[in-house]
Amino acid sequence: MDDEILTIKEVGKYLKVGERTAYRLAQEGTLPAFKVGGSWRVRKADLDTWITRQVEHKRSEVEPDPDPESPS
Repeated sequence: MDDEILTIKEVGKYLKVGERTAYRLAQEGTLPAFKVGGSWRVRKADLDTWITRQVEHKRSEVEPDPDPESPS
């Protein structure tokens, strides 16, 4: 179910971080979260996309770009 909405507590469990960490990440805008009333919510599909981007970004920092001048 791609439209599943998670609470901050559920996000913490999903990411295997504390609830406070998940709350802080949502509050500072790091996580793709939104508020319903006074409570943070996260669409699971958005969270999965965010995770993928985090992994891709980390890979690009670790793996150097190939040298365009070197022979293949």
